[in-house]
Amino acid sequence: MKHQDTEVYAPVPPAVTPGKNDGDPPSDAIILFDGKNQDEWVSAEDHTPAKWIVIDGTLKVSKEHGVGNIETKKTFKDYQLHIDWKIPTTIEGSDQARGNSGVFLASLGPGDAGYELQVLDNYNNKTYVNGQVGSIYKQAIPLATPSRKPGEWQTYDIVWTAPRFNENGSVKTPAYATVFFNGVLVENHFELKGQTLYVGKPFYKAYDKAPIKLQAHGDKSEPISFRNIWVRELTFDPSYMLK
Repeated sequence: MKHQDTEVYAPVPPAVTPGKNDGDPPSDAIILFDGKNQDEWVSAEDHTPAKWIVIDGTLKVSKEHGVGNIETKKTFKDYQLHIDWKIPTTIEGSDQARGNSGVFLASLGPGDAGYELQVLDNYNNKTYVNGQVGSIYKQAIPLATPSRKPGEWQTYDIVWTAPRFNENGSVKTPAYATVFFNGVLVENHFELKGQTLYVGKPFYKAYDKAPIKLQAHGDKSEPISFRNIWVRELTFDPSYMLK
């Protein structure tokens, strides 16, 4: 063989301009929250406009009765997601009742239906490890716990590969999640067993695309805040077959 026999020139990857700083959205990102409004979000319960609190460039969870979780207007399949979040310095409580929230990588209905990446204050706070910060809730124990103190901004960088289903609704390929927490790998291409449930065994429910959901947890601690939320849809397919 010649070296040219294993060199591929197409398809050519799209050019993307990176953000100026780490965490800044690149040129092909969809901005889900830029500090100004909730225009990209709706109530997960009834799809009315989101009613969380925009203050000082952040999106603060509303724990007011009847407000609940919010989700994106747009739906997604495979994507890269960046999100900053902060536990308030006034946080109280322990175990799961301390800064509890979640990033649902695919929302499959109201309430907590879907696939949850846990958000929690685990800085000197003990809980069950498959429900701590950085876990795929009740399924995957994180590889590390690189938590910052309450009052400091923290980051998730997530790669989500959605499940695929056959025509009869059976699973063709499962979902996978890779998660960097404050720059540290905590979930390495983890294969999900289905939806993340508080009680019961996980199961798959067929879907095509789904919104991203943020959780307004019912614990009594002070609500957390989010900022700098953006997503990149992973639609380019560079696969090829060597001949």
